[in-house]
Amino acid sequence: MYVKEIIEKYNPFDEQDKKDKEGMMYFINHFDDVLTRNNVIGHFSAAGFIVNKEKNKMLAVYHKIADGWTYPGGHADGDDNLLRVALKEVYEETGLKANVLKTEPFMISILPTEYHLKNNQFVSSHLHFDIIYLMEADESISLKMFDDAIDGVKWIPFQDVEKEKFCYFIKPIVIKMIDKMNTQC
Repeated sequence: MYVKEIIEKYNPFDEQDKKDKEGMMYFINHFDDVLTRNNVIGHFSAAGFIVNKEKNKMLAVYHKIADGWTYPGGHADGDDNLLRVALKEVYEETGLKANVLKTEPFMISILPTEYHLKNNQFVSSHLHFDIIYLMEADESISLKMFDDAIDGVKWIPFQDVEKEKFCYFIKPIVIKMIDKMNTQC
């Protein structure tokens, strides 16, 4: 499985990354069907942390179910090429064709998803095993939303991240990605 190779090669940035890598490897090694929503414990998802050319803003989408800003991304739905999944989700949620700055994951994270209704169907609480890729886009290009789960899309200056209404579990990841980008890129 290609996803297993990606996780095995990932070099953790901090203790959270290290623990999440261990958790992802455990999940892959002990559960079947980790790439689809049929696994009720969790499933892999992919996202893009998209920065502008000056690398001082990030592109964020307002997720209706999570009721807050986040980076664009979504479910693998059986596709083990998570970079392809991330690019597809970025386009569906923002209308942008982003440039990939690194083909290996920039950050990983195990995130909680609370129970909710989607298309009038109950979805129980579960985990998203999120693989995040660093991307860049031109902030002058018009933004469009093609995904009905998204209720807004905008560029957020890094200095404004603290005061924006991000999903509670996303804000620490965003702050860490900005720090990683500023120290390693």
